[in-house]
Amino acid sequence: MSELGIFLIVGLLVLLALGVPIAFTLGILTVGGLWLADVDLVMLAQRVLAGTNVSSLLAIPGFILAGDLMSAGGLSRRLVRFAAALLGHLSGGLSMATVAAGTFFGAISGSAPATTAAVGSVMIDEMEKRGYSRGYGAALATAVGPIGQMIPPSIPMVVWAVLAEESVSKLFVAGVIPGLLAAAGFVLVSYIYAKRNKIPTDRRASARELWDAVREGFWALLAPVVILGGIYGGVFTPTEASMVGVLYGLIVGLFVYRDLKLSDLPELLLRSMRTTAVIMFIIAMAYGFAWLMAAEQIPTQITAALLSVSDNPVVIILLLNLLLLLLGAVMDNISAMVILSSVLTAIGTQIGMEPIQLGAMVVINFAVGMATPPVGYSLFVGASVSGLRLETVTRHLWPFLLVLLGVILAVAFIPPVTTWLPEVLVSRGG
Repeated sequence: MSELGIFLIVGLLVLLALGVPIAFTLGILTVGGLWLADVDLVMLAQRVLAGTNVSSLLAIPGFILAGDLMSAGGLSRRLVRFAAALLGHLSGGLSMATVAAGTFFGAISGSAPATTAAVGSVMIDEMEKRGYSRGYGAALATAVGPIGQMIPPSIPMVVWAVLAEESVSKLFVAGVIPGLLAAAGFVLVSYIYAKRNKIPTDRRASARELWDAVREGFWALLAPVVILGGIYGGVFTPTEASMVGVLYGLIVGLFVYRDLKLSDLPELLLRSMRTTAVIMFIIAMAYGFAWLMAAEQIPTQITAALLSVSDNPVVIILLLNLLLLLLGAVMDNISAMVILSSVLTAIGTQIGMEPIQLGAMVVINFAVGMATPPVGYSLFVGASVSGLRLETVTRHLWPFLLVLLGVILAVAFIPPVTTWLPEVLVSRGG
């Protein structure tokens, strides 16, 4: 490896170990690398502009704002009420309702921490009142967060689609079956927990109560249908769908449910702008860094080193998943995806993995990382909304993490889990 390659790799490890923010780390290394290579620093500006001048990235601020508007507009609370009315009479019904509400809200927000916050803030107290331990409720809210990044719309799916030059629509739908598998696994865990701990069941909701829950939650339940139905029905693109989501959230929050006030909008806009700015700054800096890495053929060298360990694709895929899980537990997933995209796509090509399957596997691994210590964002949110220590929540997480690991293995070794629906629902042109 060249001196520049060593500088980039060692510098990345050192700066991350020192706690330097990832965007600044990538920017510093890119400037230093260009100086060492005696390349005009204007190349950084060119790479930044080239990396961010992608229309698909416009979906990111749209889906972030749409999720914030729908959460503040009362949609998450009504989704929870509907799920509880539908499932509360079953053994573990309230826990199952939490899973269902998290899955529905994930189809609105596209964010793991947002899903955990929206569901946990409502359900953890309710579950504790019905006999569930508070730690279990917080762990469940934490675990359903990653479903928000598996099923569409998913912000990390948009990022990976741009990085790997794949269809956003195909990647979106590739996460549907894995997300539903995770939800089904959590429902099974809910049932076993309730039986083992003798959790009392609620009475079955009357027809009137169920109708009231459906009527009140109708507009919340319709949101995923409008957004995803529009994408796969060919009415609008994923980027346009994000703007439709913003408009839908505004109309329902302000005029239908009236939980949202005009005075709330400046704060919501500012919050969404902050989140978007962080993501876009990371992507912009990472494009310069990735260009330098590619120029030094570092991804090719790393790919060759990994493939030299074994020529068995099963072994390579297991090693890849282990690497992704470890990185997801200690790094921001957007940062990790941007840094590793060229390496991962090269390895995927070498072992013959379908690009859509590879993208889904990467995103889902990093989604699981959002719920695992030490730096999982959903784990921090779950601890925060429950008022419990991280260790307490983590102790109750293991059954849910086993389910998520099973989903990762299914995605990695059963291609139709991620490739069948895209082939059926999305045209080959993407």
